[in-house]
Amino acid sequence: MDFPTRHLQQPLPYDPSYEVPEEDEAKTIAGLTEAMHGIADTVDKDIGHAPRGVHAKSHGLLRGELRVLDNLPPDYAQGLFGHPGGAWPVVMRLSTTPGDFLDDKVSTPRGMAVKVIGVPGARLHDGVGDVTQDFVMVNGPTFQSATAKQFLGNVKLLAATTDKAPGLKKALSAALRGVEKVVEAVGGESAAIKGLGGHPETHILGETFFTGAPVLYGRYMAKLSLAPVSPELQALKDQPVDLEHKPNGLRAAVVDFMTEHSAEWELRVQLCTDLSAMPIEDSTVEWEAPWVPVARIKAEPQAGWTHGLSVLVDDGMQFNPWHCIADHRPIGSIMRVRRAVYAASARFRAERNGAVVAEPQNLDHWREH
Repeated sequence: MDFPTRHLQQPLPYDPSYEVPEEDEAKTIAGLTEAMHGIADTVDKDIGHAPRGVHAKSHGLLRGELRVLDNLPPDYAQGLFGHPGGAWPVVMRLSTTPGDFLDDKVSTPRGMAVKVIGVPGARLHDGVGDVTQDFVMVNGPTFQSATAKQFLGNVKLLAATTDKAPGLKKALSAALRGVEKVVEAVGGESAAIKGLGGHPETHILGETFFTGAPVLYGRYMAKLSLAPVSPELQALKDQPVDLEHKPNGLRAAVVDFMTEHSAEWELRVQLCTDLSAMPIEDSTVEWEAPWVPVARIKAEPQAGWTHGLSVLVDDGMQFNPWHCIADHRPIGSIMRVRRAVYAASARFRAERNGAVVAEPQNLDHWREH
């Protein structure tokens, strides 16, 4: 594939001075860890199983392959993507944001976590021996919190409402979806309304996903996106899904599709060219820079979700942007606080569930049963 480069601005090389720790960032990390622990502990007491503090419910568990595109421009042939034609197996986990297992009629933003396995490259000190690279994404180009402290406030709200009034949440979600329809009818969109439960009841496989917060991209700084490109997948964009009396309707929709079709996504990169317009310490700002394709991910027809896969992936794996090679280290306040918080969440789940949560070296044990 040939890439026209004449319209691409020169990216800005990363400098450590661009990262500015927030006041009381360590206290924020402690608060986030406590709030996430509280969510998982509450759910564990309710159902006898400790989930993730957020994105607890999986709707799709897929195996695929990531292949780096050939002939990338030099600025985009960085890190993992500096291996033209390189191919690695991936695990993909589709989810929604709450920390408890709600009826899908409580319609919230969607997530896609991608774990690339067997990746070469220098690791961070706490990842020596690992061979994985995780990209953790949601279906919106920005993060809902500008600062780590605001992120803590949102998680505390989730913690306070965990396992509370599921019927009321369904009613509120229905009302908010109505409001969001009105907003979108006049050409708008509200991340806040969607975040509270007003996300349209559409097919999760039709979504485009974004890291929201930035990571290093070799010498540079980037946000990444994963967009459907196979025709059958693109046809699912904004496709309504019937969730009436189907508490796991999104999962059923993924299973129905993946058992019959292959699916292909394009992994795209947006490089920072101007810190004033594309800040790294405020992930609520949408960057205005071209999205350049750097890789494809393809998943052949498969089960899509099974209990056996849930034990393997939901219980046995953690998706964390800090599972990375040094060339793709997370940057910015939102990303910094995730490091300790996600690690603590994984330890808690492993302890409560009596399961080993570890980084895979391969997918030899992948089973669809």
